[in-house]
Amino acid sequence: MNDPSLERESIRSTAPFRLRPSAPRAVDDFSALTPPRSTHAARAVVASSLRLLRDGLSDALARSTAIAVVGTASDASRTRTTIADLEPDLVLLDIEMPDSLALVHTIHDLAPAPKIVAFAVSDVDDALVAYIEAGIAGYVTRDGSLTDVVATVESVSRGETIVSPRLAASLFRRLAAQRRRDEVAVAESAAAQLTSRERQILMLIEQGMANKEIARTLGIELATVKNHVHRVLEKLKVSRRGQAAARLRADARPKS
Repeated sequence: MNDPSLERESIRSTAPFRLRPSAPRAVDDFSALTPPRSTHAARAVVASSLRLLRDGLSDALARSTAIAVVGTASDASRTRTTIADLEPDLVLLDIEMPDSLALVHTIHDLAPAPKIVAFAVSDVDDALVAYIEAGIAGYVTRDGSLTDVVATVESVSRGETIVSPRLAASLFRRLAAQRRRDEVAVAESAAAQLTSRERQILMLIEQGMANKEIARTLGIELATVKNHVHRVLEKLKVSRRGQAAARLRADARPKS
């Protein structure tokens, strides 16, 4: 006769092994293991006259959790309409599309204006300064990859401005040249306001004469010379005699 206690022990020993249910994981523990996803993706429109580029760039941006492509456009007119209808946060714009510069001006004047990331498949770096002045916030060179496009669009969506080092250098050169032109224009305008006596005194300053020497050379009072020098500095918008002399020398150089 079988012992019931032995049968129960056998059943327990052959029963499948079971884990006790664990306590529910705390929200903080779960979030520490799983990176949080963005709750708001920037809405983007892709504009290019080439369908291959529109579709390819749209597919590339679709891989980003930070960007949502909400529309595409094949020309400037459709781009304006699409932006008005969808109100995107960003526009990825092919600047080789006809009328693209005028389109950038139009987009930049909107309120609120979507940020613009420009790209081109040809070498258009020389023309890019005009697009920067018109309001683009980023540019992907023709050597850029799809990864570069996505990274640039994501950066611009965060409020950054992205340009290549070569383009940045070109922009700084242009700004420096413009500043020099502005300074020359101001100097020429100011110099035109000098009287003949003030011009005479400025030439003597440029020769290195002190006020007393100028007074003796011109046969006028020292106080009169000081008044003339003060007015010369004021009209030329400089604070020192050396700056006034340098301005005279710059005006005397041939204009290129």
